[in-house]
Amino acid sequence: METDEVEQGLPFQLQFDKPVPAQIKIAEWNPEKDLLAMVTEDSKILLHRFNWQRLWTISPGRCITSLCWRPDGKAIAVGLEDGTVSLHDVENGKLLRSMKSHTVAVVCLNWEEDGQLIGDSGNILAYEDRTSRFFPPAPRVPRMPGLVSGDTGFMDDSEDSFGELSNSSHQRFNILCSGDKDGSICFSIFGMFPIGKINIHEFSVSTLLMDNQVTYRLLNASICKVALSKDLCHLIVTCSGELVEESVESRDRHIFGHGLLGLHSLVLDTSIFWKRKNELHQVAQQASNIEDLTEVIRASLSVMCKQWSDAMHMFHEKFDSLSSLIIDHGLDSSPQEEFLSLLCGARTSPPLHQFLVSSLGEVGLKRVSKAVSNAGKELQFIVLDHLQPAAEIIGFRMGELRGLSRWRTRYKVIGLDERLIDNATEKAGMLLVQVERFMMILSSAVQQFSNFFSWLLKCIKLLMSETSDQLLPFNSELVIIFLRFLYDQDPVRQLLELSEVDHNIEIELETMQKIKELVQLGGFSDSEYLQRTMAKEFQQMESSFKEAFAMPFTTVSEKILCEDLLPMFPCPSSPFNVPMSISYYKDISQAVSTYQTCQHRFIDYIAFKVPDESFSDVANCIGIARGFMHDSSSVKKGYTSLEAVLLSVPDGYHCVDLSLYKESQMVLLLNETTSTSESSGSAHMLVVQVTDLPFVSVPRSTNLNYWKLHELKDSITYLQMENEKVRSIPHSAIAPLAVSASRGVACVFAARKRALVYILEEDEDEATDAE
Repeated sequence: METDEVEQGLPFQLQFDKPVPAQIKIAEWNPEKDLLAMVTEDSKILLHRFNWQRLWTISPGRCITSLCWRPDGKAIAVGLEDGTVSLHDVENGKLLRSMKSHTVAVVCLNWEEDGQLIGDSGNILAYEDRTSRFFPPAPRVPRMPGLVSGDTGFMDDSEDSFGELSNSSHQRFNILCSGDKDGSICFSIFGMFPIGKINIHEFSVSTLLMDNQVTYRLLNASICKVALSKDLCHLIVTCSGELVEESVESRDRHIFGHGLLGLHSLVLDTSIFWKRKNELHQVAQQASNIEDLTEVIRASLSVMCKQWSDAMHMFHEKFDSLSSLIIDHGLDSSPQEEFLSLLCGARTSPPLHQFLVSSLGEVGLKRVSKAVSNAGKELQFIVLDHLQPAAEIIGFRMGELRGLSRWRTRYKVIGLDERLIDNATEKAGMLLVQVERFMMILSSAVQQFSNFFSWLLKCIKLLMSETSDQLLPFNSELVIIFLRFLYDQDPVRQLLELSEVDHNIEIELETMQKIKELVQLGGFSDSEYLQRTMAKEFQQMESSFKEAFAMPFTTVSEKILCEDLLPMFPCPSSPFNVPMSISYYKDISQAVSTYQTCQHRFIDYIAFKVPDESFSDVANCIGIARGFMHDSSSVKKGYTSLEAVLLSVPDGYHCVDLSLYKESQMVLLLNETTSTSESSGSAHMLVVQVTDLPFVSVPRSTNLNYWKLHELKDSITYLQMENEKVRSIPHSAIAPLAVSASRGVACVFAARKRALVYILEEDEDEATDAE
């Protein structure tokens, strides 16, 4: 069939026509590989190669509302209805990271990276992560629910690809933007480190109208699309909502008048990402790695607590029966007193004799002894291979951030607060001290348990008149210490148990005095850290990290401002869903060589289908606007760069979806219509050269309270199907239209659960095999 198509000269060669298991609602091509990610109506993600081989299928278990690829194509971001944004590995779909950035559905995602390598030789401010010079690779999260003796405790290499992906993402500075249906937009560096959050309802645009100050604000707005510019300096936002005029003379800002309900576009100034990308890159890299390592510590504490609790449960399960036996025999004593009486050579009481010989026995004692010994070994292993290395690397990375925070001229502007970083660095050091103390307490406890069990085993042998020459020696003084301080107490679990974090540990006055003296010599300013458990110390450290990293988040958020607002077209219902696409093309009319004009290298294009109910005299049209990004500064200079065109779709056709394509082109998907139905059962796909359209300059007055595109109704351009590259599709098509500018392919989904893949680049002999 492909050969026949070439011979007949049909445009856009059909590569495949394949069935899909369910109707597709979202589809995105990988920017670097021949891979297509699709989301079904029942919220399953399917990943297919270009030859339609399915690589994997995953189901998050929640409704998927948006999707986008990381710029390098190695990870995919998924927006969910509950406000979560999750990152998945392209190789196997494994969940890499999940962030609850929003409280409502994430309706759009955009991931853009800076074009310049952070490590370019010409960049004198290039940053090198020195951690690998001083430390081995960072530890991974230990397995749950526990480890077996001698196991490495690491997840399989194939299952732990997050570290490699996060490192590769650090090569180029990139920003993940996510917008929700309540008007909030979140920004995260590398898709992992949250660096800002704004809400378009908080923005206002003030203008002078007849010598009066007038302020406009959006109400009940829902984000439709977000698109970050190539240089990261601007963000174009399209949203559905109501634009209202409010008085600024009243302190309460009383809203009056009727607003414009429909689609609006905003330009946000995000130049902080470009101006301070090196500083933000350094902070984000350290902070995101610290966050990963805190998860290692959290999981380590959880595993250790479970391991030790299981061993102590077995110990108390066996030894608590002694208390019952003492009560049954009518004695007024405690198990510790009975053991001490036995140790001192007094007569063995009947309940203790029954307990040692019958209830516990040699087999039971050895089982408990082995459980406690193995738990001690496992805890030591987790500390040495997971918890302690993680705490040490955290301390080093906080030290790096501490040094950066003292460069106030460069890092204070992004919110790196020296005082907060100093406090977080100290907390990281305190945790290391707590780890050392825990190891000493654990070692002492395991030794005393072992000594106690050795003594009991000898006692059992003697009571049963068996030889005990081969038994391990024991220390009587340690047995007494164990009975006084460890038999019914658990200092190991006390340090690990997160539920007992408010419990204070008693410290001798002499020790406390020495610690306070050390403060004067440059020690930790907090002299009460030895009174806290390791779990409490970890929580305080994590809290100090959140406080320190919240400052850049807040600072950057405050620097993201609204530059301009443009009403596009009215729509009676909100929110609504219309075909829409935003892209940035090279602006050949602008100089691209100077440092100052780097933000003018690209010009923005916004393409959308104008709903028929928007204007009574504008029907079946597609609107295209360009230059909106630069217009905010142009208006102040007395001229406008905003241009627009209305493209009329021929009668008998209906626009299903559209997508801006490379080299200033636009791909349209049109269904044929009849007088009795919206579709006649066939569709057409065509490419329109956008730069050839007769754009009209859109005048910008200071009054925002009317629709701009309505002025173009007298200059509508009519689309001539016979003059365009058109491909007939023997199916009725539905959204979405998935187009890849980097791969030169398009995927059209038919209403009958079929996917048709077309090659758009006819003059290129591209390989069809997947990479």
